[in-house]
Amino acid sequence: MIDLKVLREDPDRVRASQRARGEPEDAVDTLIGADERRRKAVAAADSLRAEQKALGKQVGRARGEQRDELLAQAKQLAADVKAAEAEQASAEQAFHDAYRAVSNLIVDGVPAGGEDDYVVLKQVGTPPEFDFDPRDHVELGTSLRLFDTERGAKVSGARFNFLTGLGAQLSLGLLQLAASRAIASGFTLMIPPVLVRPEIMEGTGFLGAHAAEVYRLRDDDLYLVGTSEVPLAGYHSDEIIDLSGGSLRYAGWSSCFRREAGSYGKDTRGIFRVHQFDKVEMFVYCRPEDAAAEHDRLLAWEEQMLAAIEVPYRVIDVAAGDLGSSAARKFDCEAWLPSQRTYRELTSTSNCTTFQARRLGIRYRDGEGRPQTAATLNGTLATTRWIVAILENHQQADGSVRVPTALQPALGDLPLLSPA
Repeated sequence: MIDLKVLREDPDRVRASQRARGEPEDAVDTLIGADERRRKAVAAADSLRAEQKALGKQVGRARGEQRDELLAQAKQLAADVKAAEAEQASAEQAFHDAYRAVSNLIVDGVPAGGEDDYVVLKQVGTPPEFDFDPRDHVELGTSLRLFDTERGAKVSGARFNFLTGLGAQLSLGLLQLAASRAIASGFTLMIPPVLVRPEIMEGTGFLGAHAAEVYRLRDDDLYLVGTSEVPLAGYHSDEIIDLSGGSLRYAGWSSCFRREAGSYGKDTRGIFRVHQFDKVEMFVYCRPEDAAAEHDRLLAWEEQMLAAIEVPYRVIDVAAGDLGSSAARKFDCEAWLPSQRTYRELTSTSNCTTFQARRLGIRYRDGEGRPQTAATLNGTLATTRWIVAILENHQQADGSVRVPTALQPALGDLPLLSPA
């Protein structure tokens, strides 16, 4: 949720953010109206309850006809209180709905526009030029027996797969490399639950426009997470955390589940866009004034991992209309895919400012001991999808694939994956 102080003092800033996102500006006016109605309803109910309490004391002291008159007043006042409390409950619900309809405020510098309006911040490495027609990751992974999509579909349906043999080792090696680097950088490694309660999923912003992407277990009223950002955000919900020693940094290693509703075409082949995958996710709690610097650090750690797998990539500043509702700014790292001759997203990092923490009740104490809302950030350090870029960029003419030096220990120091 956004800061209501900003809404009340500078509504035009909130409208401008909505406009840059391509979202309805009238949601801001709806929230302003709901906020005013709620405050009036609370004040009216509080006033009537105070009057009721005072009248109750008078009734206790009164006798005879005066008591009868006061009891009649008390009966009417009780009905007024009941009506006021009903209006307060209605106003609170309307405010709750309106509040959650307004996305996070974008920060200065975020490009306006939609999916195609990103800004390229840097490009690292040179896309490889082959003297043969490059194979895509599906052909390479199948011939190398790294994964089995046909049996994955037989067992679980479309867009599920088995990672097999060296493919499983490659995935584990990639995630282990990410985890070890995160630990060396001061992150606490976590293996979180992958089922969360509705209030945690909603608090992180995943039950809004993208609710259709989330798997729900209705019998248990739990959700399967699409990223360990969700349980890590909920880890300190309704707490006052200690940031006196600096930011709190966690790295979550988990399986992730996404319905991927509406995706089609090349992305649905192989292991690029699947329903289940593994990921190491960085998550940070910090003071709001430290969030921009933390965002730069998360991006730097992601780039170090991309350098380790030796693939060309670029960094883009994602446009406002392509941000999730919780993100105030997001940087994507996109690797070159030779089979598509374009860059595709491998990882991203988002600065969610105080949006998630305000929803989840996560605070810290400032220098004067007063509770303040914390900021949260997240960023992916490695995921199964990275195998796609590794296979395609390091392929050889004979169908073999060179193993990046940093990943060779996970494969028994094997420098080359060769077809059987």
